[in-house]
Amino acid sequence: MIKRTTGIFFFIAISLAMFFSCRHEIPAVVPVVPVTPTVCFESDVLPIFHSYCAKSGCHDAATASNGYVFDNYTNIIAKGIIPGDSTNSTIYKALTGNGVERMPQDPNNPLTAEQIHLIATWIKEGATNTTNCEGTCDSSQFAYSGNVVPILQTNCLGCHTTPAIDGGFISLDNYDGIVEQVNGNFLLPAITHTGGEPMPKNGNKLSDCKIAIIRKWIEAGAPNN
Repeated sequence: MIKRTTGIFFFIAISLAMFFSCRHEIPAVVPVVPVTPTVCFESDVLPIFHSYCAKSGCHDAATASNGYVFDNYTNIIAKGIIPGDSTNSTIYKALTGNGVERMPQDPNNPLTAEQIHLIATWIKEGATNTTNCEGTCDSSQFAYSGNVVPILQTNCLGCHTTPAIDGGFISLDNYDGIVEQVNGNFLLPAITHTGGEPMPKNGNKLSDCKIAIIRKWIEAGAPNN
């Protein structure tokens, strides 16, 4: 009887030791905190790729230089982007000229530091296809330098620069060139798709709010303010 009782206690002791040993072997689960995107792909990033990259002879669907096509989300993330890691993404390296050939190539103008930072942030945040997230757009503010220029910078200057690259003789990177298009009644019909060639070329139509900003600035006399 004593031997049997001793055997039972021994079995229980071994079982408890194994139980607690197994519990300690379970690794702690580190919760994954999702990153809330601050950059909207649809309104902030895609227009830059459309204007500066997805052009004939460069990275539109027909040309696809070096296998890169930048006309929509699926094609943009298909090659050269590591979600969450902008530093090692080939596309980001090209925009900064860091170890690879700079893009856009000369004579095209490079992206601004702000545009490059925007794309870098989008990649760091996971390079997600965020849509319907334009954010705050206040059409009651329509100053030339603070409101009109940023819209044209993002959506038009990939082509319409001085000297004009893909935009013929239309330069929208300076006040005189923009006013020339306003006075000739070319700018507003183009961005509202009511006359001439719809703009941005091969891109999405500007939002109603952005069109309203440009319209109100023109109606105010297109001041250089």
